[in-house]
Amino acid sequence: MNYLKILVALSLLVSLGVSAFADWPAWRGPNGNGIGSAENLPVEWTVDSNVSWKVKLPSWSGASPIVVGDKVFVVSPSKQEAPPPADPAPGRRGRRPAPPPGMGPGGQNIFLMCFSKKDGSLNWRSKLDEGNEIQFKQNMSSPSPVSDGERVWAVTGNGIVSSVNMKGKVLWQYDLQKSHWKLGLQAGYASSPILFEDKLIIQVLHGMHTDDPSYLLALDKKTGKKLWYLERETDAIHESPDAYTTPALSKTKDGIQLVILGGDYVTGHEPDTGREIWRAGGLNPQKARNYRIVPSPVAIDGMIYAPTRKKPLLALRAGGKGDVTESHLVWKYEKPAGSPDVPTPICDGKYFYMIEDFGQVTCLDAKMGNVIWGPETTGLGRVSSSPVLADGKIYITSEDSEIAVIQAGPKFKLLGKNELDGSFTLSTPAVSGNQLFIRTGEYLYSISEG
Repeated sequence: MNYLKILVALSLLVSLGVSAFADWPAWRGPNGNGIGSAENLPVEWTVDSNVSWKVKLPSWSGASPIVVGDKVFVVSPSKQEAPPPADPAPGRRGRRPAPPPGMGPGGQNIFLMCFSKKDGSLNWRSKLDEGNEIQFKQNMSSPSPVSDGERVWAVTGNGIVSSVNMKGKVLWQYDLQKSHWKLGLQAGYASSPILFEDKLIIQVLHGMHTDDPSYLLALDKKTGKKLWYLERETDAIHESPDAYTTPALSKTKDGIQLVILGGDYVTGHEPDTGREIWRAGGLNPQKARNYRIVPSPVAIDGMIYAPTRKKPLLALRAGGKGDVTESHLVWKYEKPAGSPDVPTPICDGKYFYMIEDFGQVTCLDAKMGNVIWGPETTGLGRVSSSPVLADGKIYITSEDSEIAVIQAGPKFKLLGKNELDGSFTLSTPAVSGNQLFIRTGEYLYSISEG
């Protein structure tokens, strides 16, 4: 067999493996864009129908489930000692902190939990950290884990990075606050780590409660050894340096680039060294003091989308060098209606979907930026999780664990709206095979037809 045939055979094996197992190994899936290859996903369910299993969780968390092989992983605090954010006061929408920010204990320990994908039985749980507390709407377990199929890595809101094998043994830990700086975000640390080759990449973008620099960090995923560290410059002020975003990876003609959003800029970096290649401004044109960013960058099909605090939303051509603020700007969306403040948008390369914080959905042409439809209402309350797209459907989850299902494509159609247990829900669903995994404030659910 010649070299070309070997390559073809290997590529077929790889694609068969991806199709067969359909892992969801990180926040927003295998490519970090919220799109999955799952099929035959349900449109309607209740707590009694189309729920293949559910398991009670110790406490609520913003961390999303990930799926690797026959295992589902979630990060959770131990049994809560204080309630999650309370229902809104009369005349207001969305939950608010209770007790006051930073003062409420939320269960002392933080665990990585491993469940059977088949029936939800608990395989093991491993302690990662302690000292959990509530900060605004989240606690110290908000970052989602990531896996390469052999190990799982997780970061807590206290800055403890852990590597855990598939049997639950903690292999190494790295303390961000002892090794670098104290975390200084207004609402607690929540960025999820990502993997690139042999590197675990972590961002810390902060400034509200610290004068220490924001930075990017790469650790050897096997040993925890620091491979590179880069201080990320910003002239953002007050709360605007804070970002709760997660890095993205962008494919360009020059190779894979690391995309970081926050502190009034979106920047591109070499993932092997951290070196900054390009940066774009224009995210906070008025230089507001409170322009923290929650939704993450989206990188797909040669484009990079940078959401901000409501507006503007910038679409950039991937790549470039130096200041690309003007040279690589493709379009800008500045209408307040439909723009996200918390949920990360989702894009398949053709259509760009934005979920506004109270469940309104707008669809734009991904290449041109013109409105195709919307804003359309889903009837949901406040939304703090991000949408996922699979099987031609988009799943949107509210803070009250209601899930709207809409049809993906050039015409808006609400396919279904489903209730679960009504508990405080922040995490983004995962999809794998024909199963939808939803983590509410009380339970982890597996939803499937039949």
